[in-house]
Amino acid sequence: MPSTVSQAVRRLGDGMRIPFGTVGRCTGCRLGIPSSPWKQCKLRQPKPASLERADNRKHVSSLRAAAADSSRDTTSAGSGYVSWEQKVVTLPSFKRGCHVVTSKVMEQLPEICEFEVGMANFFIQHTSASLTINENASPDVPLDLNDSLDRIVPEGKFYRHLDEGLDDMPAHVKSSLMGPSLDIPIRAGSLALGTWQGIYLNEHRDSGGARSLVVTMQGQKRPDGRKYPAKRYRW
Repeated sequence: MPSTVSQAVRRLGDGMRIPFGTVGRCTGCRLGIPSSPWKQCKLRQPKPASLERADNRKHVSSLRAAAADSSRDTTSAGSGYVSWEQKVVTLPSFKRGCHVVTSKVMEQLPEICEFEVGMANFFIQHTSASLTINENASPDVPLDLNDSLDRIVPEGKFYRHLDEGLDDMPAHVKSSLMGPSLDIPIRAGSLALGTWQGIYLNEHRDSGGARSLVVTMQGQKRPDGRKYPAKRYRW
């Protein structure tokens, strides 16, 4: 016989009956003090195969339901529906340099007022011009930005590709450095730009001509079908 209660507890095995009031735990499942005298520990007993199969079927059904919900063309942000809009925006010819064109682009996109939340992608279809976002207030910023690009990528006869003049290959390099596209969030029918942010068209040629942008808008439209008031952009 064990000399102490603690020794008796240590000698108990899995599933053994534990006297009521005994201080200790079952070594197999760490059952606490039982609520009734001589309670049998059943936590470590294996689950019947029929219950295992039923649980598996429930788990598979829940996974299928979740996959079906994720494949629906709706969003949980509200009761509106997800929609896509795509349009080609044409910008007039600009002289060589960096130009804030937010207002010129957005005046051709009245469809954006239908969106409650979403994303707008702006993609320029040229290899000698680019897009970026920068300050829209100070007139010195576009000038300094263009001067910086000229210092980074100078003109010269050391390029192989000079089919259209000395500004030909430098324009391609600048276009790759600055990038051809922008992703801007849509919020309440307008672009979620910061106070001092504007869309820049960077014209890298002396005579680039008109430029085309493919604008793709995707997001949730207002559930009531109404439009937000059109936002006026200063530049």
